[in-house]
Amino acid sequence: MDTQLTTIQADLVVGAPPALVAAWLSGRSEKTVRAYRRDLEDFSCFVRAESIDQAASALLGRGQGPANALALAYKHNLKERGLQPTTTNRRLSALRSLIKLARTMGMIPWALDVDNEKVQAYRDTRGPGLDNVRRMLELVRLRRDRKGWRDEAILRLLYDIGLREGELVALDVEDVDTEASRLTILGKGRTQSEALTLPSHTLAALAAWLAVRGLESGPLFTRCTRAAGDEGRLTPQGVYDLIRRLGQRLGFAVRPHGLRHTSITEAVKAASRTGADLTEVMQFSRHKDIRTLALYRDNERDMQGQLAAMVAAGV
Repeated sequence: MDTQLTTIQADLVVGAPPALVAAWLSGRSEKTVRAYRRDLEDFSCFVRAESIDQAASALLGRGQGPANALALAYKHNLKERGLQPTTTNRRLSALRSLIKLARTMGMIPWALDVDNEKVQAYRDTRGPGLDNVRRMLELVRLRRDRKGWRDEAILRLLYDIGLREGELVALDVEDVDTEASRLTILGKGRTQSEALTLPSHTLAALAAWLAVRGLESGPLFTRCTRAAGDEGRLTPQGVYDLIRRLGQRLGFAVRPHGLRHTSITEAVKAASRTGADLTEVMQFSRHKDIRTLALYRDNERDMQGQLAAMVAAGV
C-alpha cells in the first residue's frame, strides 16, 4: 500500500477543479454537507492529501482501473479500522456520488464500481424499554439546575416524539412554538421542514428549559460545561454521551436512538389497542418504508416465540 500511496502523492499535484467539490456540496442541507465533508476528509487522510480537492484528484486523474483499485483499498482500510458496514458504505457512497457528478460535468467518461459492504438487516427494535425510560427521567429530575432542565427536555423529545439525535441538535429556539404546541424539524432525508404536535408533558419540559436558557435566537440545546463561554450548539456526540452515561448510572446500556426504538414500539402497541394500522403509525415515526415498522410490530408480537411454544407443548 505504501508504494500505491507514493504514486497517489505524485498524482495529487494535478488537482481536481475546486468547482467540482463545491458543486457537489451545493444545494444540500447543512447537516448533509457536514457529513459529506467528514467522509471526504477521512478519504483525504487515507491518501495523505492536503485538502478534499486534492483527494478528489486522486480519483479523477488516475483512470477507471486505478481509481477503482484506490477505492477498493480504501474500503479494505475502513474494514481494517473496525468501522461499521453502514459507515463504510456511506463513505463509499460519497466517493461514488462525487465521481458521478464529475462524469455528468464531462470531466471523466467512467464510473466508480466498488460495491458496498453487505449489511445485515436490522432486527433489534427493543430499545431500553418504557420502565428504563421512566428511570432516566427520574434521574435527571433529581438535579434542578441548567443541565437538569436541559436534559429532561432532551429526553422528552427523544422519547415522546421519537426525534433522532441529528434532528434534535439541529433545532433552534425559533423552531419551538409554545402557543401552538408545535415543533418544526427537518427530518432525516427531507428537504422541507415539517411541524410536529407536542404532547403537554413535552411542551412543559421545553418551556421549563427555555425559561432557564432564555429566548434569544440560536441553538435550542447548548452545551452545559464548566468552561466559561462554552455554550455552543450541542453535538450528536454530546447527546450520545449524555444518554450513554445516564444508562451507565442506572446499570444498562442505551444510546439516543434506543429511546426512539422504545417510543415507536409503544406507538405500535397503542395502535394495536386502538385498531389503528401501521400507515397511521408512520405519521408518528416518520419512516419512509412501512416494512421498517413491520419489524417493530413483528418483534412486539414475537410470533416466532409463540409458535415455538406451541410446537414445544406438543412434545
